[in-house]
Amino acid sequence: MNIQQAKKPQVAIMNAVHDLPVLVARDKGFFRDEGLDIEFVTTPGMAQVTTSHSVKFDSVFDRPLDSVFNEGGIDQYRMCEWGIMKRAVEAESSGLRRRKIVALGASMSKFAIAVAPDSKIYEPEMLKNKEIAVTPNNGSHFTTLKMMEGFLKPEHVKTTAAGSMPKRIEALKQGQVAAVSLMEPWISVAQKMGLRVLIESHSTRSEAASDDLDGRTLAAMFRAQARAVKAIEKDPTPYVHYFIRETGGLLEAKEFQAWRLLHAAPQPYTRERWDDTYNWSVKWNMVVPGATYESIVDNRAWQ
Repeated sequence: MNIQQAKKPQVAIMNAVHDLPVLVARDKGFFRDEGLDIEFVTTPGMAQVTTSHSVKFDSVFDRPLDSVFNEGGIDQYRMCEWGIMKRAVEAESSGLRRRKIVALGASMSKFAIAVAPDSKIYEPEMLKNKEIAVTPNNGSHFTTLKMMEGFLKPEHVKTTAAGSMPKRIEALKQGQVAAVSLMEPWISVAQKMGLRVLIESHSTRSEAASDDLDGRTLAAMFRAQARAVKAIEKDPTPYVHYFIRETGGLLEAKEFQAWRLLHAAPQPYTRERWDDTYNWSVKWNMVVPGATYESIVDNRAWQ
């Protein structure tokens, strides 16, 4: 089957914890088997050891992936569910290049809050009014809030920026923050270093796409990802190298805790999911109010 494409779709790849099904589908030829000719665009991610400490945080649209998307260099990408929602909603209200939520994504990325080995903090509620290093307005931020709100009132949950995953681990070692929010492979790195995990949770990705990708193309892309998910779930071992590469030699394959990996085929983004997640995000002042399911979500891959 060949899908007639107006132009070659440009698909973003960032952190393996978010993009593993895409990486596997690319390298095993699953997209090609679906008749797709895709250009893969690599952008810096906070899990990569080479990522600069100077990533801009004032606006999510100033960050590398977002800047490339707004300039037309990327048509489709995925990141944390709340991050995609914020970008889709606020791009619409800011007059930027439109992107829609087109699926609940394939990767349930694991995040953890960790403290130093000698820390006197032994449970999440002991982080009351103490700074936790996160990536603002991204998965580590949202998932940290989601984990902590079961233990503390919102006014007592304190988050701060300390840069990429390795930078925030260094900030923890220097005593600049009380705890850090990490995702794989940096949870495995942290535990190798002796850091203590207080709490962890999976966090689902969402898929975003511009209006340039039609439903048929997206459906083929999601089928390729679903096929990759089956390969990963059968045996994740052949794919650990994607994570190890991001650590720049700080972790060996045998030290990566693959049991944290969790994936499922992409699926439609439901109205109930929108209502729950959007209202939660507005409650935490993470996204502007007033958006609607009809204006932001487009399940065209299933229509």
